[in-house]
Amino acid sequence: MRGLAIVERAYRGAVENQYADALYCAYLLHQHMGGLDILLRGPAVSYVAAAPAPPGLRVGDRVVRTLSDPRAGLRRLIAAGVGVWAEEQDVLALGLSTEDCVAVGVSMTDSAEMTRRWDGYWSVFYL
Repeated sequence: MRGLAIVERAYRGAVENQYADALYCAYLLHQHMGGLDILLRGPAVSYVAAAPAPPGLRVGDRVVRTLSDPRAGLRRLIAAGVGVWAEEQDVLALGLSTEDCVAVGVSMTDSAEMTRRWDGYWSVFYL
């Protein structure tokens, strides 16, 4: 049986997340818990948007180039067998298209449909 992680908060910072953002944590949870699905809601649906690679961040004399790329993180999750859904009303509210989701491999859903599925998960939690 799989768990369901709900991700509502989007990008939370550059340097702090360079080694473990929410999507990387989801990848590890999937590996260690025997299966995980992800539901993107609210600002987190922006992870499906096509964007150039994040530029380096200058901190004093150093340039940090290990910044998170959420779209690449979603592709890594899907390749590992994680089911990823995005709430359609949130995708449209942010001005994104459902084609953005399909291009990454994310399925569209609504909150009522996902809520009906909760009984099929051993745990539902926010990540």
